[in-house]
Parts: sequence; structure tokens; C-alpha cells
Amino acid sequence: MKKTLTLLSLVALTSFGANAQDPCSTGRYASDVYTNITTTSNIVYGANTSFSGANTTLKLDFYEPTGDTAQARPLIIWAHGGSFLGGTKADGDVVSLSQHFAKKGYVCASIDYRTGFFPIDSVNSVKAVVRAVQDMKASIRFFYADAQGANTYKIDTTKIYIGGSSAGAITSLHVAYLDDECKISDYLNGAAITALGGLEGASGNPGYSTTVQGVINLCGALARYSWLEGNDVPLCSLHGTSDGTVKYNRGIVNPGIALMYLDGSRMLHERACAVDLENQFYTFNGAPHVPYAGTSANALAYMDTTVNFVRDFLIGQLGCPNALLQPENARAQAAYLYPINDCSGNPIVDVCQGAGLTESANDFGLSVYPNPATDNMTITWNSSAEMNVRLVDFSGRLIRTEVVNGKDFQLNRKGINNGIYLLILSDKNGNSTSQRVIFN
Repeated sequence: MKKTLTLLSLVALTSFGANAQDPCSTGRYASDVYTNITTTSNIVYGANTSFSGANTTLKLDFYEPTGDTAQARPLIIWAHGGSFLGGTKADGDVVSLSQHFAKKGYVCASIDYRTGFFPIDSVNSVKAVVRAVQDMKASIRFFYADAQGANTYKIDTTKIYIGGSSAGAITSLHVAYLDDECKISDYLNGAAITALGGLEGASGNPGYSTTVQGVINLCGALARYSWLEGNDVPLCSLHGTSDGTVKYNRGIVNPGIALMYLDGSRMLHERACAVDLENQFYTFNGAPHVPYAGTSANALAYMDTTVNFVRDFLIGQLGCPNALLQPENARAQAAYLYPINDCSGNPIVDVCQGAGLTESANDFGLSVYPNPATDNMTITWNSSAEMNVRLVDFSGRLIRTEVVNGKDFQLNRKGINNGIYLLILSDKNGNSTSQRVIFN
């Protein structure tokens, strides 16, 4: 009898081990397999100085399924919104996201990062993004360090994902896709970047990896969609077409004051398709900024959609063969500010403008020289149609606008201060292209 019990026990342990190796078979990651969540608050993951020079301790809240015995769990690191001026790890949307995914068997960290900047302008807002990027990287290193040491948090470091809402999404996108300081030289010179501590920063846990396996972008944007390359980590995005704060397409981030010019989720989706980067994109048709935040019936419905869509993205990354709950939707064509292509390369018909072309295929052969310039600039293009030439600064302020018939234009330097600007060329049909220009 004792021998039989031992054999049965061995079979049971073997079966449990198989499930542990293949948690998808238990429904983990795809459904709410846990009811209760354990939250450990105010875990210190690093420290650095604020924009004002004050010492700042960096903390996170850790969410895990109560009673979970798994030894290597996927981690999602969430960053809150707040326009880089405020917000905390206890904001409702990131708390809700952490709880939702902890119930599915993930572990989540909601991080605080350094916020605030002054004066409130485009240059200092870029510095704020860099500080946030440094802090999120320190939080990633924190979990790598723990996994190689005490292993308190039982993280599978091959399954770390980062994400956020609004400013938190902007942070996550720049952690993943801003991989060279030269990419932000249009915003900050080398001395300014060095003074900040570089892109890696000194917020804690030096020497450990910052590698992640994917990005969850909720109503965020990236400085340049061209930074995405086919060998980058996969991207999951959700965004509302009527977002007036962080634009769905491309535009000025404006939480009440114009801050910086960024490429929104729709632009990132087009670029990802063009370079064959794995990505999933869901459009909230007609929705404003972060529509899933709050406790109203509408907000809760948007949160359900958000959770289901991100869940589908993650089970795909983890290799779980579960059915999708919220497939990519048909986007609202009339909401486009720019015509785009779908992922098959076929033009999507824009009901306002007709058949679309990718922005890169419709660049009008724009050329600007000299650039940088100390005096006047010569601008040329290959279309003889009437064109609108606009020069805007990185706070979104219009500096100069001209309507030109012909294929070239001399931009007079008079009244233009030293700095970095965006030159926008557009035709009557709404097709446009842009280029950064510098006056020294």
C-alpha cells in the first residue's frame, strides 16, 4: 500500500510539474485564475536628484497573486501618467491594470519616477522624459538584480514587459526605442545629455540588464516614429482618435500647455507595419485621452477593452494558444490626419481625402540647405502645386507661414532666433511632410 501511495504521489508531482512548465494549460495568463491580490507598497528601487536638485527616493508598489507558488513569473512594469509634472504609482488606472493582470498570474510593479520641470517649455519637458526613462531603466535593473540574488520577487527575466498610460506610455516607448543619444540631438546637445547622466542614468542598480520583451503603449507617443526598426521588441498600442492631449496621429503634446511635438500611436503602427515589426493596434474611435481612467460606466468599459486587448498581445508573446478576446478593430478612416497604409501594404481609403499613401512615399522630395543655417535657408521640392510652408518651434508655436507657387522657397532668417524648429510642407489635399531644421 505504501508503494502504491508513493507512485501516485510521483504521478501527481509529475503532472503538477508539467503544468508548472506550461502554465497556459491551466488558463494562467489568459483568465483570472486568482481572486485575491497581495500588494507590497513603497519598495525602494533607486534614487536620484530631481530637476531642482533635491534627493529623490524612487519607490514602487508590487502586485502578485495571493498564494502563488510559481518560481518564475512574467513581470509588467507600469508607469503612471501626469504630463511629467505630477501623478503617482497609486493613480487609479495603473493600479487597476496591475490588479487585473495579477489576477491572471502576472506580477506587476507600478513605479514612481521623477516628475516636475521648470521652466515649462519644450527643452525642459524633453529633460523630464529622459529622467523618467532613467528611472524606469533603474526599475528594470532592480528586478534583474533581485533575480540574480535573493530572488524575492520570483521574476522570469526573459518575460519582462514595460508599459504605461499617457506620460508613462511615452516613458516606456522611449525606454524601448530610444537607443542612441544621437537620436535626441535635435532636442538636447551632448553636454546637456551628459549633465543628466546619459540615457542609462544613475538611478540605481548599475551593471544589470535593461532588456525587455515588449511595450504596452496606452495613449502615448514617441519623438520620431522612424526610430522603430524591424528587430525591435514588439509593440501593443491603444489610443483614442479624439485625444486632445497626446495626439493619435502626430502633433503637439498639450496637457494645457504646449510641450513637445511627438508621433502618436497611429504613426507608430504605420512605421511598425512598414518595417515588419510585430505590433498590435486598437483604436478607440472618437475617444478622448485615457478614456479607461476613472470609475464611470464608460471608463470601466474602456478598461475592459484595454485589459482584453493587452491580454491578447501578452498571451501571444508567451505562446499561449488561447482565443482572442479583443481583436484589432477597423479604424475610423475619417479621423486620420495623414493617409496611411495597412499592414498588407495596401492603401487604406480615407473618406476625406481618397486613396491614401504613406507619408514617406509622399515627401515631395523635400530638401533644405544649409541645415544647420546661420542665415537664410533654401527649401526645394519636386511638386509644382501650390504649397504651404510652415515653421513651428517645439512648443508648437507658429513662427512663419508662406503659401508658395513653384518648387523652391528662400526662408528669410530675419526674426528667427537660434534654435531647433520643425519645417512642415503641405499641399491643398492635406498631404504633408516635415523636417527638423536648426538655426545657429
